[in-house]
Amino acid sequence: MVKPGLANLKPYVPEESLSGLKKRLGLKKIVRLSANENAYGTSPKVKQALLDWQFEDANRYPDAEASRLRTIISEQFGISQDRLVFGNGLDEIIELLSRTLLVPGDTVIQAGPTFSEYGLHALVESATVVEVPVDETGTTDLAGFLAAVKPTTKLIWLCNPNNPTGTYLAPQQIEAFLQEVPKTVMVVVDEAYIDFVTRDPDPSVLSLTTRYENLVVLRTFSKAYGLANFRVGYAVVPEALASVLQTVRLPYNLSSFAEIAASAAFSDQAFVDQTTAQVAVEREKWLTFLAEMKLEYDESQANFVYFRVPDAQALSDRLMRQGYLIRTGLQPEWLRISIGQPQENQTVRTITRNFLEEKR
Repeated sequence: MVKPGLANLKPYVPEESLSGLKKRLGLKKIVRLSANENAYGTSPKVKQALLDWQFEDANRYPDAEASRLRTIISEQFGISQDRLVFGNGLDEIIELLSRTLLVPGDTVIQAGPTFSEYGLHALVESATVVEVPVDETGTTDLAGFLAAVKPTTKLIWLCNPNNPTGTYLAPQQIEAFLQEVPKTVMVVVDEAYIDFVTRDPDPSVLSLTTRYENLVVLRTFSKAYGLANFRVGYAVVPEALASVLQTVRLPYNLSSFAEIAASAAFSDQAFVDQTTAQVAVEREKWLTFLAEMKLEYDESQANFVYFRVPDAQALSDRLMRQGYLIRTGLQPEWLRISIGQPQENQTVRTITRNFLEEKR
C-alpha cells in the first residue's frame, strides 16, 4: 500500500512537550536545551503586532503570497520577490525541494552528521543518500563532496553552520565549491543558524544567488528571531525553480498571524543583534569550559555546542533528573547542548564538571 522502502525509514523524532516531560519525570521545572531554540525569547514588537491584529479576518484564508513579508525581505536583501518561496518552517521547504527535484534513482549528497530531514525526504522520494563524513574538526568536507558527485547526483545539502557540529564554512569556500559543482546539480545552503556567526562580518551566501542558477539558500525565523512556534521559513531560489515550487506547495501555507509575527520580528534587528551577541558570549564560555575539561568538541558558530564525553547517556540522564534536557543520539558519546540563559548554562557546566570529576 505504501512506497517501497518507507516502512524502514527512521522518522524525525520531535521534542516531547515540556508539560508532558514534567509530568512523566515528576519535575516542577524543565529547561529545554535540546532543540536549539532562542533562550532569549521574541521581540516585544511581535506581541504588540499580534495584539493590534485583534484576529481581524480570522475567518478568511491568509494572503497566499505572504505579500507583506515578501516585500520587506526583498527590500532588505535586494532580492527579486519572484525568487522568494515561503514555507511552514524550513521543514516544509526541505520537503518541497525534495519532492520537486528528486526522482527514484537520483543521488543526494550530505554531510555526516547533519540535519536528518535532508536524508529522510530524499529516501521518501526513493533517492539514494550519500553521506560524506565531516573532517577531523567537525567541518563539512567540500573536497569529499566533490569526489562523491556522479552523473546521478541531483541535490547537495550544505547546512551552514552545520547542525549538529556548529562548524562554519566561509562564503569564499562555498563559492569555490560552486564553481566546481556541475550546473545540473542543485546546491542548497541551509542558513538556519547564520545569524549566530561571529567569525565573518558577512557570513551569508545570499548574494551568490544572483550569480549561480544552481544555488538555493534557506532562512528561518525559528532561531535568532525566536519564532519557533510560528513556523516561518523561506528559500531564495532561481526564478525558474520558484515558479515550480509555488505550483507544488500547499496553498495558504503561511497563516496571517505567522506572517504578522515574522514581519514584526524582522523589523526589530536590534533585538536580533542583542540576542546573537548574548549567545556569542555564552558560547565562548562553553568552548572555554570544554577546553578546560579536555573534552573533544567542535568549534561552534551556532547557538549550540557539540562535544564528546565518556558515558554521554549517563550525563544526559543526570542533567534530566536535575531539570535540564539536552540532545543525545546524534553520534555515539556526543552531546549537543543549546545555549541557554547565563545561569542555566553555568548550572549545566557545574553538573557536567562534577560528573567528569567523579569519572576521573
